Amino acid sequence: MPEYATDKPLAGKKIAFLVATEGVEQVELTEPWEAVEQAGGTPVLISTEAGKVQGFNHLDKGDTFEATESVAEADTDGYAGLVLPGGVANPDALRTDDDAVQFAKDFFAADKPVAAICHAPWLLVEADVVRGRRLTSWPSLQTDLRNAGADWVDEEVVVDGKLVTSRNPDDLPAFNEAMVELFAS
Repeated sequence: MPEYATDKPLAGKKIAFLVATEGVEQVELTEPWEAVEQAGGTPVLISTEAGKVQGFNHLDKGDTFEATESVAEADTDGYAGLVLPGGVANPDALRTDDDAVQFAKDFFAADKPVAAICHAPWLLVEADVVRGRRLTSWPSLQTDLRNAGADWVDEEVVVDGKLVTSRNPDDLPAFNEAMVELFAS
């Protein structure tokens, strides 16, 4: 059991999880969600529309989840941090949604911590918040990230200030640990 499961460093903190209505990589939603809960935090699912969100296990449909708030209605003031799960379709849909892009930008403007895994940094490219930052992602994003001014590296987990990134589901244990530590600070 992770150490944070016993000392509850996120007690009293609400953490936003932003996803599109379809295409989120299920394990990249559920495992960080569980880590936030184990650390005493309250995860809140936000999507482009309130209601059902379809998870995926790679290309196969997985479970559905209930987004309690639309990103258009969400306000960063109520949240201590932001988690951006991956999946190919999920961040691709989010980066074309003006409210989702603005929501991500607002976390950076407020100097609040953000955790992004796999393809999720695509949204951060669109939000123009990766310039001068060191981060990682799914390898196919490296050119997009470098073109947006990021220093892309192929590492399990990268923490740059208040941004933590990882490459893929295999990195989830390290990602979750770094995410909880960042959100607790």
